[in-house]
Amino acid sequence: MAKLRHIALNVPDPEAAADFYMKAFGLERVGQTDWANAKGVYLTDGVVNLALLHYKTEEAAGSRGTQFFGIHHLGFWVDNLKQTKDAIEKSGGTYWMGEESTEGGFYEVKYHDPIGVVVDITENGWGGATKDVMPVK
Repeated sequence: MAKLRHIALNVPDPEAAADFYMKAFGLERVGQTDWANAKGVYLTDGVVNLALLHYKTEEAAGSRGTQFFGIHHLGFWVDNLKQTKDAIEKSGGTYWMGEESTEGGFYEVKYHDPIGVVVDITENGWGGATKDVMPVK
């Protein structure tokens, strides 16, 4: 089973975007990144991880490029990476980048769905996200 637990927005200024989402919606900052492909801030509502990223390279930004701002990709926390990879490929998805970490660290494997939307999968989750949530009754 897969749980939607990660949404990434490509934004021009991750700190300004983080300030807005923290003040407007009470999200909590759980991390940040600054590496060759992107600079960003990670927020959470306690269930979902929201990545506010500014991509530095066209390759990392994908087909929309570094000047596109909006939803960049969705991430699913999965029970079984291999089974999910197989299901994605059988359903028309195509591998883009990323590999499973054999050392147990954080990783994402990225695919394009049949219309080109980027979808991440991982068995390890994202900072501030919770895999299983009690249903509302």
